[in-house]
Amino acid sequence: MPQLGVERVTVSPMDVYNQTLVAHVHPPDWVNPEPAPRYNLVVIGAGTAGLVTAAGAAGLGAKVALIEKHLMGGDCLNVGCVPSKCMIRSSRVVADIRDAERFGVRVPEGTEVDFSAVMERLRRIRAGISHHDSAERFQKLGIDVFLGDARFSSSDTIEVAGKKLRFKKAVIATGARAASLPIEGLQEAGYLTYETVFSLTERPKRLAVIGGGPIGCELAQAFQRLGSEVVLLHKNAHILDKEDTDAAEIVQQAFIQEGIKLILQSKIKRVETSSAGKVIYYEANGKEASVTVDEILAGVGRAPNVEGLNLETVGVQYDTKKGVIVNDKLQTTNPRIYAAGDICMEWRFTHAADAAARIVIQNSLFFGRKKLSTLTMPWCTYTAPEIAHVGMYEKEALEKGIEVDTYFIPLSEVDRAVADGEEEGFTKIHVKKGTDKILGATIVARHAGDMISEVTLAMVGNVGLKTLATVIHPYPTQAEAIRKTADAYNRTRLTPFVKKLFSNWLAWTR
Repeated sequence: MPQLGVERVTVSPMDVYNQTLVAHVHPPDWVNPEPAPRYNLVVIGAGTAGLVTAAGAAGLGAKVALIEKHLMGGDCLNVGCVPSKCMIRSSRVVADIRDAERFGVRVPEGTEVDFSAVMERLRRIRAGISHHDSAERFQKLGIDVFLGDARFSSSDTIEVAGKKLRFKKAVIATGARAASLPIEGLQEAGYLTYETVFSLTERPKRLAVIGGGPIGCELAQAFQRLGSEVVLLHKNAHILDKEDTDAAEIVQQAFIQEGIKLILQSKIKRVETSSAGKVIYYEANGKEASVTVDEILAGVGRAPNVEGLNLETVGVQYDTKKGVIVNDKLQTTNPRIYAAGDICMEWRFTHAADAAARIVIQNSLFFGRKKLSTLTMPWCTYTAPEIAHVGMYEKEALEKGIEVDTYFIPLSEVDRAVADGEEEGFTKIHVKKGTDKILGATIVARHAGDMISEVTLAMVGNVGLKTLATVIHPYPTQAEAIRKTADAYNRTRLTPFVKKLFSNWLAWTR
């Protein structure tokens, strides 16, 4: 018999893989434990921030309770990083086959994508990974795991599934969800979000993607490569417009070459259904037009999960758009309650949630003074090519009154990139003018997300750009682009005066 306040969860399609997933991250037969008299820490939400907080605190000897109302693992495991990268990997195989002939490889005609097999692989891999985030695993770590809706009922108590959990400190890590878009007729026509798109078993022949940000762009390219006819509608003049302009332009041109139809500077007026499909009426460049598709994917808009927590009872301020309000120590307006992850942060990345959780552990349990603002945060958009970034953009530095010098190396000057046929990309590193202090960097390459870590490490370790020139990189690798960028900086140190000194010295020593 189901426990009070605990709902059974299914994930479509409920095949053997999704049954395994659910058995791990929301077991249908799970029995919530009897609460301890008092917990050092009660964590609401078992996404990345909640899981890392709970496991880290328990590992230090704290008595911890972890509450999840839906699927443990949160967005990352279930509807984010893991399934999206599985789909992107399959789509990259398609692109490699498409481009095989220019590498001297002839692929037999008739090669085609089995979309249902792609999605089955996605579900299989997700299920195989899910034990890492399972209720059983966290129970074995000494954590009391509760499934059900949580709400604050008093200054030191949280209720879940008919049980009361008293806490010394609490952490809100309830994340965010796909927001509904205020487009006339969209709800009635039906649409996909990142939360539902990975349940597809049949490929949509015609797909409209709303939003040219990271989520929209990653999925638009993946579906196009997997055989859908994709049209991407974006409200601004360029996709990925928050990224480095040169980087975004490379990806935009790649999209055009791959056949993705871009409708930029567009405003969607309404959506209607017809016998031909779902009709999107929009305005672009002062003209009204329409496009008919089979499915619509909303790749924009997220809302923080603040509802139902009864935050008013404990004096935690929040905004329905921005989420829970925290200070630099991730402390809410109630000093006994902290928050971490998508519920309170502008950085909505798994690795950001992980880093924030470590701050929360130190600050909540040990009177720590760790600050979110001190983190050096890299990120990556997993298009082809990838765009990875860390630190400031040049425009951002100038807005803060910081003058910069920028060093740029195109991948066309990197031997391995040429051999790989991947010359479209670059490394761009900004330093404080007149110094080698790295302020930020952008890399565009097939594996830019892997490459950016070297620059991130340099920034965290306060290592200047000139030092990166002394780092020996294996030849040939695309990461050699970073050393070449550092070499470009070092060459600027050879002023005419310095060159004349060297020349005189060498002449004297002959």
